[in-house]
Amino acid sequence: MLPPVRKDDRIMGKKDAQLLLAGLDLGHLMDKSVTLSTQGQPLQVQTNLDPELQALLVDAMDRKNSRFIGIVVMEADSGKIRALAGFDKADPRANPCLQSTFPAASLFKIVTAAAAVDHCGFTNHTPISYNGYKHTLYKSQLKESENKYTHTVSFADSFAQSINPVFGKLGSLRLGKDLLEEYGLGFGFNQPMDFELAVAPSHLAVTDAPYRLAEIASGFNNETTISPLHAAVIVSAVLNQGRLVSPNLVDRIVDTDGKVLYQSQPTWQRRAMTSKASSILGAMMEETVQSGTARKAFRGQMKDPVLSHLRIGGKTGSISSLTNDARFDWFVGFAEAKDGSGQLAVAVMVAHEEYIGVRAGTYARMALTHYFKQQMPPKEVKSAKSKG
Repeated sequence: MLPPVRKDDRIMGKKDAQLLLAGLDLGHLMDKSVTLSTQGQPLQVQTNLDPELQALLVDAMDRKNSRFIGIVVMEADSGKIRALAGFDKADPRANPCLQSTFPAASLFKIVTAAAAVDHCGFTNHTPISYNGYKHTLYKSQLKESENKYTHTVSFADSFAQSINPVFGKLGSLRLGKDLLEEYGLGFGFNQPMDFELAVAPSHLAVTDAPYRLAEIASGFNNETTISPLHAAVIVSAVLNQGRLVSPNLVDRIVDTDGKVLYQSQPTWQRRAMTSKASSILGAMMEETVQSGTARKAFRGQMKDPVLSHLRIGGKTGSISSLTNDARFDWFVGFAEAKDGSGQLAVAVMVAHEEYIGVRAGTYARMALTHYFKQQMPPKEVKSAKSKG
């Protein structure tokens, strides 16, 4: 049952707004302003979307080679959703940004890294050793043994290169079930989303089995799942000293008399990690963009007229579906203007089919460039272009 349209001066809460919007076609809500009729009364729903950014991302989608695409762009300090662009080849009405069924893959290394900083005293420079290849995870790689084939890297480099054995050993030998579960819950897994639209919780199931702990900690499994929206919220904690921000798609809902029935407000959620961990994670995510798995997507950043003005960090993830007919490709990250004029969290998930099409990092770069170009004075953009 829909909540009654209030006749007094009280403003409805987010749960009431969620009930009110449940009957609205999601595609119609992807506009700056939408008219919703309830109980014979038209209501105006004003969203936080940036129409130009939303249209840019929708138009750029590679529908030929992708089964799913989900792109979330959110202001990290306020939680305002600036883009919620989704494509589902099988269901044009669906928006994968709000679906929590996609393997989190190496995105979960963010959670593991936070726990390692807070409970194991790790820093960017902590040396870590591993045997074998970077992106495999065999039981033999989970032993604390050193030989002529052992590699030693810094913790930051293991994160930037997404080295599975390092994070596997952290999960099975250092953190264990209770801490992985505690930090997973702290980052919002298995928790309801505080949002104006219904989003199923992201899924995390932790057991005591050592190899299972290694799989979870490194993201080397298909059972830990997440939505692109939740992934963007996780990134917000890196910029907010460890606190998660609640996302807000709807700015306000007003009636025909202009009376405000719902007004979103920036809302902090639980603390996911310490401020020290958020600072170290931010630096490691920067290294991922500069020299790690996201470097190709942001090649030439320092010569770019817009991106050169930003501090950018990210984390990639990739894993095949259980049936091997789709390859999930993730980029989650942040950008903040060096002059302090804005902060963004971005999460992109692409499920490629037979051929790898437009990569997740490419969409993220496109979104960051467009958003921050709008924030820059025209003279500054022109000057930067000429220098570039």
